Order: sequence, then C-alpha cells, then structure tokens
Amino acid sequence: MTVSSLHPTLVFFAGAVLLWVLPLIGRRALILLVPATAFFLISQLEPGTYCSYQLFGYELNLLRVDKLSKAFGYVFTLNAFGCFLFAQHLKERYEHAAALTYIGAALGAVFAADLISLYLFWEVMAITSTFLVLARKTERAYGAAFRYVMAHIFGGLCLLAGILLQVHNTGSVAFNGFELQGLPTYLILIGFLVNAAAPPMNAWLSDAYPEATVTGGIIMTAYTTKTAVYTLIRGFAGWDILMVVGCTMAIYGIIWAILENDMRRILAYSIMNQVGFMICGIGIGTAMALNGAVAHAFAHIIYKALLWMSAGAVLYMTGKSKCTDLGGLYKTMPLTMIFGTIGALAISSFPLLSGYTTKPMIIEAGVHEHLFWVWLVLEIASAGVFLHAGIKFPYFVFFAKDNGLRPGEPPKHMLAAMALLAFICIFLGVYPQPLYNILPFGAVEFHAYTLEHTLNQLQLLMFSALAFFMLLPLLKRTETISIDTDWVYRKGGRLFYRFCQRTFDGINDWANRVFAQEMPRLLARFFDEPGGNVQKYGYRLWVDASGINDGQTAVEEQIDRRSRSGAYPVGGGVLLAVMFLSLMAFLLFL
Repeated sequence: MTVSSLHPTLVFFAGAVLLWVLPLIGRRALILLVPATAFFLISQLEPGTYCSYQLFGYELNLLRVDKLSKAFGYVFTLNAFGCFLFAQHLKERYEHAAALTYIGAALGAVFAADLISLYLFWEVMAITSTFLVLARKTERAYGAAFRYVMAHIFGGLCLLAGILLQVHNTGSVAFNGFELQGLPTYLILIGFLVNAAAPPMNAWLSDAYPEATVTGGIIMTAYTTKTAVYTLIRGFAGWDILMVVGCTMAIYGIIWAILENDMRRILAYSIMNQVGFMICGIGIGTAMALNGAVAHAFAHIIYKALLWMSAGAVLYMTGKSKCTDLGGLYKTMPLTMIFGTIGALAISSFPLLSGYTTKPMIIEAGVHEHLFWVWLVLEIASAGVFLHAGIKFPYFVFFAKDNGLRPGEPPKHMLAAMALLAFICIFLGVYPQPLYNILPFGAVEFHAYTLEHTLNQLQLLMFSALAFFMLLPLLKRTETISIDTDWVYRKGGRLFYRFCQRTFDGINDWANRVFAQEMPRLLARFFDEPGGNVQKYGYRLWVDASGINDGQTAVEEQIDRRSRSGAYPVGGGVLLAVMFLSLMAFLLFL
C-alpha cells in the first residue's frame, strides 16, 4: 500500500492504540501528529477507490477518493489539530483515545464507498462519541449519555433496515445518489437525519453536547452532524423534502437558542440552525447550492469549534456555564473575548469573516431557482443567527452585568488553538478562493464582495443588532430551563413505563392468582376423588339440561360414599391426570 492509497482512518486508530503505551509528553505530541499526518495523507490521495475487500459476497471499498470526500477530510483533520491543541492539558488517556477513534470513524464514513462500510463506521462514531459525554463523570452526563446513545441506536437501526432493504431490492451495496424514493431510501434518510439533529429527533444534541467535557464538547460539534451532511450530499442531493427540513431546522434552532440560558446549549442549538442551511442547500440540489453546502460545512466546523473553545475556556476557568452566572469577563479574559467575538461574527456572516463567503451561496442558489419561500426563511434565519450567536452569546458571557468573576485567561495552548481557528475564519473571509478551489461541484460562480450584497448584509446585521438591544428587556438572562422534544422520552417515557408497569404487573398478578393459586387448589381437590367428581359433575350437567332434580342430594351423597369407600378404580384417576398433563404440555409447546 502506497501513501497515495493509505487510509487516513488508520492513522487515527493507530494513534488511539499508541496512546496507552506512551508517557504524557509523548501523548501530547502524538495527538497533534496524528491529524497533521492524516491531513498530509489526504492531500496525497489520488481519485479512485482503494482498500477493497469481500464481505457477505459483496465487494466493499473502504476508500473512495474524490473532491467531495477530500473536502470533508481536509476540514475534519484541520479541526482535529485545533481541538487537540486546545486539549493539551488533559493527562488521562481515556478521553483522547475516544476522541481519536471517533474522528477516525468519521473519516471512515466520509471515505466509505459502500453502504456496509458506511454503517460500520457510523456505529463506531455513535459508540465512541458517547464516551466523550461519559468522561465528565457527573450524574447529568451519565443521563445525557444514555439518552444520546439511545437516540443513535434508533437512528442506526433505521439506517441498517434501510440498507438491508436497499441491498435486497437492488443487489448493490454501492453508496451513490439514490434515485428511487421508497421505504428503503426513506429509512436511510431518517437514519441520516437523526445524526443531523433534524426535528423531532434533535434533542440529543442540545442534551448531550453541553454535558460533555470541555474538550469533548468541542470535538463533538464537528463530526456527527457534518458527517450526516456529507451523506445527505452524497445520497440525497436534490430531494425537495430536504428544503423543508432545512428551513425548519434553521428557524427551530434560533427559537430555542434565544430562549436558552446555558451558553453551551445556546451554541448547541445554533449547530442545528447552521446545519439547517446546509440541508436546505442539499435539497435545492444545484451546483451552486451543493458547493455552498460543502463550503458552509467547512467554515461552520471551524468557527463553531472556535465558539465552543471560547465557551469551554470560560467553563474551564470559572466552572460556570449559565449566562445568569457570567458577565463582565472581558475585564480579565480579553483574548478569549476577542476570539469568541470573531467566531460569533463569523457565524453571523459578517463581512471579512468566513461565514460571509460561504452561507450566502446557499441563499443565492435559492434565488436563482426562484424559490422565494426558501430565500425568505433563510434571510429571517440569518437575522436570527446574529441575535442568538452573534450578539447574545458574547454579550451575556463577556459583557452585561458583572457578577464579580475574575478568572484570568486560560492556559496558553488554549489561546493558541483559538488564535489558529480565528485566523482561518479571517483568512477564508478575506480570501476564500483556496476553499472555492477544493469544492466538488464545478467552478464557483459566486462573488461575495459585490456592493449590493455587502450593503444588504450589513443592513440585515445592523437591524438585527438594533432589534436585540430594543428587545433586551425581553431577552435578558433568566433562570429558565427549556424543554425540547426530549420531553417525549424524559416525561412521556416515564408515563409509558408506568402504564406498562401497571398493565403488565396487573396481568401478572391475575395470572398468578388464577394459574398459580386457584387452579392448583381446584385441581388438587378434583384429583383427590377424580372418579366420583367426574360422576358428580356429569350428573349435575344432566340435571341442569333435563330440569329433573328430584333426589339430587341423595344421589350426590351416594356418589360421595362410593368414592370414599374406594369403589372407583385408581387407574381412571391416573388416566385423567395424564390426559390433563398431556393437554397442558401440548398447549405450552404449541
């Protein structure tokens, strides 16, 4: 195997193994060397399919190299380097090993050329990312991790069922664009959308990410949802339903982010909002829209990691995450504030920052296709992004009311990681051509810095800022907890459990009373004198049928005397008992 066909996933998996034998200084070097090496390998990959193997009679390919997979590979490894630079303070192997395996599995899914390999990497992602939540070792983290993995089990089962049906119907395991719309493809689509955090299966994101460790939350923001975006581009480009899903996500994320009090939950909901833009672009399906979705995914991974780093630095230094507990931190954390503000302006598509050169491509593609409703929803969503992520997050965390916290700046390696990602945000905002050059769907015919577009965007942002400060009394920090669709499995799940408990426990009690207590007692009494009892019950049936009951008592007393005197043969009772046991055995094993 040459460098041009070496799978970058192997580097991450090997790094996860080597961590357990290296000392601390070696581990700190290794976690930076792994993504740097993988980035270099991806740059050397030649187009084609490699790493083939046979499974279940099908030829599978682990490594499909084209411009789409390489674009996601570049940003996955670039972001991993920044995240591991931020995480240099960690001394335990556990979290780094989980993170390396998780990122490696995400790369495996991106480069997989068949549905079976994709599914295997997909499940490894779900398992290993759960450990990044568990690593915080709190009761809230344990509960969130359980709900997180249950949501992904549901999505994984939908994906598996769809893959099996698709392979059965077509005889092919290739992972390309799906043309036929039916049960198999809709199940696959649901599996992808669960990982994309599309409503109503979205609450796992805002539930689990804020409960992960400081570094785990940063890492998780980049891979699960963006791998889902990649798979949607690969398999479902041009499906109209995705425009509806994307627009819904873009608005849904804004509403809940505005209502939130926890800074990391605000940023979690903004992930949903931004992924909505990408999914909408995938639904539009034109070359510009798809290029916009890829470019925006690239930019989003970087500035979202930067935002989570600034929030993580605040959490690391103060131990607090609620906006009501923060404020005034610009006095002692000025660099963290600057980097966080750069990320906030980038996500808001402020000119000279990366979001400005990527997200408008999707909106422009909707205009070109005369999709007025898509344009309107995405413009509203763009204004909302500036409200919740562009202003609300930095204002309430670093400014607003001073709560007397004086934590100081985080360690230098955290500042270096934020500086690196902030530089990329500015670079791609000022000079986006290197990003445009790696986009997979033809030449980019989009110019962000036209006078009309720049003025329109500045007007939109300024009016959003005006609306924020005018409505500040309504947006002020309050001690609130937002309930999302997780209510269904938090409260509704408990109600369902209680219903099942009462229903089935009632059935069990009835069955125990009838079959374990009453029936054995009756049978014991019957088989105590089986011959006499058969004659007595038979006589009673004859009396009831004929209506002649003269002398009934005398006849029954005579039967009892004969039974007590042993006038009935024992073999008859034995025969009845054997017949009864045979009948019960037949019913049991039927």
